[in-house]
Amino acid sequence: MLTKGDDYPIHQMPEPIAYAGTDRNFYDRYFFNGYSRSGKHFFAVCLGVYPHLNIIDASFCVIEDGIQHNIHASRLLHMERMDTRVGPISIEVIEPLKELAISLDENEYGISAGLTFKARSKAIEEPRFTHRVGPRTYYDYTRMTQNGTYSGWIHVRDRSIKLSNDRFLGTRDRSWGIRPVGAPDSQPAEPSPARQFYWLWAPLNFDNCCTFYHINTDADGRPWNQGGCYVPVANAEPVEAASSKSSIVLKSGTRHAQSAVIDMSLHDCKEIQIFLEPQFNFYMIGLGYRNPEWGHGLFKGEHITGYDSFDLKTLKESDLSYLHVQAFCKARMKQGNSREQVGAGVLEQLILGPHKPSGFKNLLDLAP
Repeated sequence: MLTKGDDYPIHQMPEPIAYAGTDRNFYDRYFFNGYSRSGKHFFAVCLGVYPHLNIIDASFCVIEDGIQHNIHASRLLHMERMDTRVGPISIEVIEPLKELAISLDENEYGISAGLTFKARSKAIEEPRFTHRVGPRTYYDYTRMTQNGTYSGWIHVRDRSIKLSNDRFLGTRDRSWGIRPVGAPDSQPAEPSPARQFYWLWAPLNFDNCCTFYHINTDADGRPWNQGGCYVPVANAEPVEAASSKSSIVLKSGTRHAQSAVIDMSLHDCKEIQIFLEPQFNFYMIGLGYRNPEWGHGLFKGEHITGYDSFDLKTLKESDLSYLHVQAFCKARMKQGNSREQVGAGVLEQLILGPHKPSGFKNLLDLAP
């Protein structure tokens, strides 16, 4: 059961706040993405707390004119988990489960922001992610996900982006539990496991509802975590899918989707089919995911900030560093005999190593 306390980074276990425990790889994280309905503007934010590493870090990313700008910050936590400010980046819970604020103060990189997230629908608790490889538990965490709107502003050097609730949509999540963070394990389990991960995550916004879908599978395509949910806007209760599945068409020479279809059967016997058309990729390495320099939980020093950028027109998306993406998508949803709805959202993808249904046999062979 989710409570107001679950909106704060104070968890001790991959459970809601009512439970407590310890683990070296424990983490507690905020994530946000936001986009204009047309996809002209896109931003993302990540802030993570690593209590047993005594580190807190964050990144703020924005795409403007085909360039992905990434600002990074890291500092010592000093065991104070309620201070959610890292360098120029801060997160504030204004009203738990309903409204949060994001700030990026003026800095030497010329990018700043003041944003407010307001929920469009109730938050959902995704199925608990627990995954073992041999004797080792690699993942054991809970994620709370919620779609909403944004208001405020972003300055990118000499340009200003104004966000209003009727034009800017997005998703935020809170996840907490155990996953590999910080420096690599000095003694991994033997024999060393093959590097393999298949992950899709699709939070989507439509006019009168939000939909959520995710799947993790093994190399043979067998799901070890999967879920779908339909959430009417306002204060209506989420409707979990009785079953869900997805199919993707891969873009030649990559491991990224050219198109995707999601099918969900709800418990009230309604059938939903969603068609996704990716428009461009946001690269998750900008938020620290698989980032060799700004990886989550790495020790950088007392107060350290940094900046880098990617040119989306020349970036080689088949490179291992750029494998993990969130593709901004146009979405169409068919629900029985109802009128087709048009929406937008992201399709997050990380397809690493063998995956039989996709025809992949090695670490990074690409779609023909």
